[in-house]
Amino acid sequence: MTTPEPQPVYLGGPRFQTEPAELYREMRRDHGAVAPVVLDGDVPAWLVLGYRELHQVTSDPQLFSRDSDLWNQWDRIPADWPLLPMIGRKQPSILYTVGERHRERAAVISAALEAVDPFELKGHAERFADELIDQLCGRGACDIVGEYAMLLPLRVLARIYGFSDEQGPGLVTAMNDMINGREGALDGQRHLGESMYGLLAAKAAEPGHDVASRMLANTAGFTLDEVAQDLMVMMAAGHQPTADWIGNSLRLMLTDDRFAASLAGGRHSVGEAMNEVLWEDTPTQNVAGRWTTRDTKLGGQHIGSGDLVLLGLAAANGDPAVRTDAGALTGGNNAFFSFGHGEHRCPFTAQEVAEVIARTGIEVLLDRLPDVDLAGPAEELTRRPSPWLRGLTALPVTFTPTPALGAAR
Repeated sequence: MTTPEPQPVYLGGPRFQTEPAELYREMRRDHGAVAPVVLDGDVPAWLVLGYRELHQVTSDPQLFSRDSDLWNQWDRIPADWPLLPMIGRKQPSILYTVGERHRERAAVISAALEAVDPFELKGHAERFADELIDQLCGRGACDIVGEYAMLLPLRVLARIYGFSDEQGPGLVTAMNDMINGREGALDGQRHLGESMYGLLAAKAAEPGHDVASRMLANTAGFTLDEVAQDLMVMMAAGHQPTADWIGNSLRLMLTDDRFAASLAGGRHSVGEAMNEVLWEDTPTQNVAGRWTTRDTKLGGQHIGSGDLVLLGLAAANGDPAVRTDAGALTGGNNAFFSFGHGEHRCPFTAQEVAEVIARTGIEVLLDRLPDVDLAGPAEELTRRPSPWLRGLTALPVTFTPTPALGAAR
């Protein structure tokens, strides 16, 4: 009796929400380091599970290109395909630009972010964190994700990009509506686009000391559309993963005794918990993607020309070939793939901005609410149903009510 061939895994089932680590282990057992998957509409793709294989893919942009026009499935993709916002065609943003043009755009983004004063950045993060905590600290209970983590990163990013503080809350609502993908998604996307073009028009007329003005002042000949698209990509990529980094780190610190010292003021544990999350519970779980420029072999699989290759960041981080003692703390090891790898990885300056926002957000919360604790059993916490981003739907907590003192800090 022959054993049936393992079937491709649907990239969207509930197990990506409930038990992704176990699912990746099963996929690795059944298929090896590269597994066949299907997307919405039975569209085929490959998911890279192996650490070394992911390093190979992200290190070879000639064979594994970021140019989505290469995809051999476009003729069967309908106009209303739900993944088009994530796997787009002919998009003018840096995400789908390759070669020298990509390197030029990445350099402009890095230079614009590098000029952000780290002390000003931390100051903005502290101020907005205090403002948000002032709104909830007198109640003795709140949802840390919905009322704090999902609001903080974009407020800070909007400020350093050049938006006024008054525009921040509306941008947060629009971004979260777009990310949630429900009835308000298109309106949210429209608001972000209109706001970004309005910002660029204002900064073209009167430049300031902000990221948008610095990108407009570049000499590489980018169009207004390119600058607007890159700013929107930076804002989206900087907001949701950072919000989930805050939420996932606080969940770990509230449920794992190894990090309990953080809740008593042990600041060193905050950084350790954040690093552990990037290995074990990374906010960006899977990324689309790369497209092969010719037939090739990868992880024992035959990959056809124009096939879509998805980057399994979470699976690669947990690859037993490199994580031989998965139960041990990772300490200061930062060889994870959570920010990507290769020329299309998240720019180092953007990583620094995200880390400052996330760490400051956690530290201010613990300063202001030192006895914060889970409001219910840890096993009842749920994740958003996404195979791409991994974050909590809510993190309900309790604490001793305190006065709103943020403005006096």
